[in-house]
Amino acid sequence: MTDADAPAVDPGSVVPGPVDPAEVRRVLMLIHTGREEAREVALACAKSLAVHGIVVRMLAREAGDLGIDPGAYQPAIELAADEQEASRECELALVIGGDGTILRAAEIVQPHRTPVLGVNLGHVGFLAEAEYDDVESTIEAIVQRRYTSEDRLALEVSVFEDGKKVFRTFAVNEASVEKAARERMLEVVVEIDGRPLSRWGCDGVVCATPTGSTAYNFSAGGPVVWPGVEALLLTPISAHALFARAMVVAPTSVLAVEVISRADGAGVLWCDGRRSYDLGPGARIEVTRGVEPVRLVRLHQAPFTDRLVRKFGLSVEGWRGAAERRPFRMNGGEHA
Repeated sequence: MTDADAPAVDPGSVVPGPVDPAEVRRVLMLIHTGREEAREVALACAKSLAVHGIVVRMLAREAGDLGIDPGAYQPAIELAADEQEASRECELALVIGGDGTILRAAEIVQPHRTPVLGVNLGHVGFLAEAEYDDVESTIEAIVQRRYTSEDRLALEVSVFEDGKKVFRTFAVNEASVEKAARERMLEVVVEIDGRPLSRWGCDGVVCATPTGSTAYNFSAGGPVVWPGVEALLLTPISAHALFARAMVVAPTSVLAVEVISRADGAGVLWCDGRRSYDLGPGARIEVTRGVEPVRLVRLHQAPFTDRLVRKFGLSVEGWRGAAERRPFRMNGGEHA
């Protein structure tokens, strides 16, 4: 599908197919409504799903951005005013946008652990399963239930001040502790499993999941970790220290970052670049494996290596592969 042939759908043409009250299928659709192509794709997807008897649920404000009348297209389209309840009884969340939209979707569906299926309209789109040109086949896969869900390790993040927990959230990609003022370094002590590791003057520290290893962690010089690996990652950002290397630790470990108690030691906690909390001197941030994983929909069982090569545009010129090796002969014998 290209920009030229993307279907322009009149919302009034969204007509529901037959719906069996005994088994109503629902799909939550979340959209980057600030992009015209996302709005066009969303309307086309809503029409296709409704024709097959699948109810499409949207956030009320996003439906308004698409020009959909709240009461005109029921039961084909349902509107949800409460984000925290939007994914209730939905078999998956279809996300039209980039990784940022998918991270927002993960936050919305988290209360009900609804699987997320991303259609990438952004740039790299590591979290997305489908691209803009795959919309038709993606809808077909949903209709025919030709998809699986994959559990990904998530983070639980807590902030303590004076020994009291004052903030708690989760993260799909990473939790980063960063300096609040550009002109000052952040002084922190990093702790792993209750033991101090090192004190750093730095721009920050990234605590990441394998899923998030290709995001901020990667930009900070951390390793790429295959999503099937269960581990936690800790990567310093521009640390002024002799020992300042990225580390991969057990998924059962407890990572902690303490902001040194000094007048100018303020920082800020960011989770997935979406949720933030201001950190004063003496604040303590603890990061552990989340109790509940994030569920991503998979349409293809392609190796992560292929995804890495495709998303980063890596050169594999000259690769032959094991299947293309030819035996050679030496002294009359054949050797592999």
